[in-house]
Amino acid sequence: MLTRREFVGAAAALLPLNPAKPLRVAIVTTIYKYLSHGQHIGDRFLIGYPIDGAWHKPNIKVVSLYVDQKPDGDLSQERASEFGFRVYPTIAEALCCGGDSLACDAVLIVAEHGDYPRNDKGQILYPRYEFFEQCVKVFEKSGRAVPVYNDKHLSYSFEKAQSMVAASKKLKFPMLGGSSLPVTWRLPQVEVPHGAVIEEAVMVGVGGSDPMDFHALEGMQCMLERRHGGETGVRAVQLLTGDAAWQAGWSKDLLSAALSRSDTPLGLTVTDGRTQDLTAPGVLASLVKEPAAYRIEYRDGLRATLLMLDGAVKDFNFAARVRGAGILSTQFLLTPVPNVTYSACLVSKIEEMFMTRHAPYPIERTLLTSGILESCLESKKQNKRLETPHLAVAYAA
Repeated sequence: MLTRREFVGAAAALLPLNPAKPLRVAIVTTIYKYLSHGQHIGDRFLIGYPIDGAWHKPNIKVVSLYVDQKPDGDLSQERASEFGFRVYPTIAEALCCGGDSLACDAVLIVAEHGDYPRNDKGQILYPRYEFFEQCVKVFEKSGRAVPVYNDKHLSYSFEKAQSMVAASKKLKFPMLGGSSLPVTWRLPQVEVPHGAVIEEAVMVGVGGSDPMDFHALEGMQCMLERRHGGETGVRAVQLLTGDAAWQAGWSKDLLSAALSRSDTPLGLTVTDGRTQDLTAPGVLASLVKEPAAYRIEYRDGLRATLLMLDGAVKDFNFAARVRGAGILSTQFLLTPVPNVTYSACLVSKIEEMFMTRHAPYPIERTLLTSGILESCLESKKQNKRLETPHLAVAYAA
């Protein structure tokens, strides 16, 4: 016969556990309107998102929002009223929820979209570093720090990006950044074998500089970082445009393999439905009016090329020659608006870091990619191959 204590214990084991207290998240963004990154990512935490064949509602409560600009179509106050949080006039107030010290458990920085100037390299001067710096000041004043996600580049400046990573290590808070490409679906679903010897790689991207080439570079980087010896950084870069891009020296079989994964070939395919070899003589040159070739020389000898081919395809595709395994190729799948479910893949990784306080992949990937892009744009400005000793960023995938 059960004793009273045994009975109570057994009955208690059958009762549902009390849900954990929701994690409090502060959102810091440039704009919050339809199809902005702030809306894409922020709404996932407010409403939930589809992942692995089910609807998932994070155990997260958005407690505050800072919006730098409020253009026509701004949704910030509407979302605040619906979901019960406040829009604050400063970043410090948002992180402190109007008080004197940090009052959130994680920070989401989304400094993408909005009306900001460009520099002489053509980079949009989004205030990612400035937003991050203000968050760090609140951490230091409060005597504690929380996980931070920084959308896309860490900064247009590698020097500023370095200081962001250094601050996260000094204050011992996990940090995640970057593009959705590394975590979206792949067609086919392939991974470079860990420790494989990669002899050469080609990435095909679209969308122009500087917002979209970052996506392509980070998609390529998430594949290459798995190679033998791990990542050791980049020795030199060169960005070639116009006719010079066609002379950049990539392997035709790799370009063909990458383009064969595309679901959006243009030209004859859309005018009369016939399939075509985009690598046949003259075809790409006839379709792509402003080609760009990003030549990247890694410190371990690997050479990779990103080709931005607006007018030839509309998606992102990768190919690499792997010693002993031949050519590996795949498409990074970007699903359409309005749901843009590939952003749910990214949000699931952000949520994982917020909940576990452990970044699912190294922030050094985004640091290196940020530096590669800045150096490539400087190379274009100077019209020459650029040595990059400052890009000796080493990390393990």
